[in-house]
Amino acid sequence: MKKITTLTLTLLSLAAFAQQPGGISPAMLSEIENGYQGTPSDKAIRNALNTASITVLAENADNSAMIDTNFSDCVETKGITNQKSSGRCWLFTGLNVLRADAIARYDLGEFQFSQTFCFFWDQLEKSNLFLQAVIDTREKPIEDREVDWLFSNPISDGGTFTGVANLVTKYGLVPSDVMPESYVANNTSAMRTQIATILRQDGLRLRETPSGIKKKDVPAYLQDMKLAMLKEIYHVLALCYGVPPKQFEWKGRTYTPVQFYQELLGYDLNADYVMLMNDPAREYGKVYEIEYDRHLYDGQNWLYVNLPIERIKEMAVASIKDNTPMYFSCDVGKYLLRSKGVCDLKNFDYESILGVSLTMDKKQRIITHASGSSHAMTLIAVDIKDGAPQKWMVENSWGDTGYKGKIIMTDEWFNEYMFRLVVERKYVPSDVLRMLEQEPVKLPAWDPMFLSEE
Repeated sequence: MKKITTLTLTLLSLAAFAQQPGGISPAMLSEIENGYQGTPSDKAIRNALNTASITVLAENADNSAMIDTNFSDCVETKGITNQKSSGRCWLFTGLNVLRADAIARYDLGEFQFSQTFCFFWDQLEKSNLFLQAVIDTREKPIEDREVDWLFSNPISDGGTFTGVANLVTKYGLVPSDVMPESYVANNTSAMRTQIATILRQDGLRLRETPSGIKKKDVPAYLQDMKLAMLKEIYHVLALCYGVPPKQFEWKGRTYTPVQFYQELLGYDLNADYVMLMNDPAREYGKVYEIEYDRHLYDGQNWLYVNLPIERIKEMAVASIKDNTPMYFSCDVGKYLLRSKGVCDLKNFDYESILGVSLTMDKKQRIITHASGSSHAMTLIAVDIKDGAPQKWMVENSWGDTGYKGKIIMTDEWFNEYMFRLVVERKYVPSDVLRMLEQEPVKLPAWDPMFLSEE
């Protein structure tokens, strides 16, 4: 009797579950199942997917020939860099843009700035940004979206060119042999996770109401707490990367890092570059600023002019023709054939493998978080035929991979997956410069375009 009762209750429960509006009913499930025919073609694909990655199987054999590697216009570069297993592409790319200028000015060969030096200060500054933001929002409930976002994103090793500009201006630069790469610098994930855990527990402490402290003394008390927390973070960073030098010898002279930057380059990184974006989900011709999309609490958020792709191409071509590389970012993982180092919409045919049409345009991919700026590289070449770009090339920071350490992109791919470009002000038309006089539209930290290049 007990077994029958249990079975009856189970059936009644299942029946009630299936009758919930919006659920998959038995009739719906039957129709769904009948939609799969299990044809010989389906069987062949099923067998193939059992032994190989869908990316391998979707590789388009009709597009297997190597793309033409000749370019009408190309910037002179020297040496390929390698960020290894770290999220520092933004830093490598930003410093590669600066080193190209330094090499051209002083004939330095395969010279590199120290990425580790800048990354040390980046991680300390981001820690302070998080802790101070927690102090600023401590009166809000923990479930508030801004507070929740902060604790979800206490620190990262990704970033933007604005971060490079702010860090270099404040802390300067050193040659790579003065503060060389380390194992932790080349493999940032594990240490980033530990620092994030430390910051989260510190953030909770800063949100607590101190007992026995007068209200007027709370701000100073919190700043003292933050200072003690930053000392701990500094200690961890010093163990990982070493202590950044206060001064160093280079070519027979003694420099501080700031002196080195000022004498070697001598221009204002924050003022001399303009950030451009192609985001069809937002109105063109407007200036946008994303909250918390910065590296320093007292630095600048990522601020950009949103433009149609053709306007951005005009400035990119002008810069390349003048032998000036640019900070460039895109959604590199989409349709990249790594073995050749080519980004081409024809590289993979997922629709034929899966039997599903992929119809979203760039705007739709952005607003659904299907695509966004994920990787920064240095734009160095364009191939122009009959007055129009046919393909582009970037210098990557993945060592000697792809096409001789570079990636070639068709112009069609560029249209769909290019997002950010940083150009020197002298290549920006006057009408775009006037746009910068607008009051920026402030976007929240959880905007899709917050994505930091890694």
